[in-house]
Amino acid sequence: MMGPRMLRLVWIVLAAMLWLPAGAQAHAHHTAQSAHADLAIISVAELPPQARDTLRAIKDGGPFAYPRDGVVFGNYERALPKRPRGYYHEYTVKTPGARNRGARRIISGEPGEYYYTADHYKIFKRIQE
Repeated sequence: MMGPRMLRLVWIVLAAMLWLPAGAQAHAHHTAQSAHADLAIISVAELPPQARDTLRAIKDGGPFAYPRDGVVFGNYERALPKRPRGYYHEYTVKTPGARNRGARRIISGEPGEYYYTADHYKIFKRIQE
């Protein structure tokens, strides 16, 4: 049989077990949201010339250099603000000397919402026009 001290200890442990996962989840959600708010900004003038060309093509509706340009970007890394599937689309930014599509992309959302990544989705910068 448990004494009053042992019973109190059991209740404390149970309460901690129930509280900690909820607290950790709330912290992770807050961290993800603040990461989106902290995205660096890059002006159009600061973009490489090839990225400016790609941005112009996106706004003009094409033509695009690569067949996969315009496909849905899944945001699986959750580096961009959470939106419904199909909201974001990706476009290749030509990389001089690359034998393939390279790592540079522009991701578009609503008109006027563009993000640039030079390292294949690791770091995004919001394009400010």
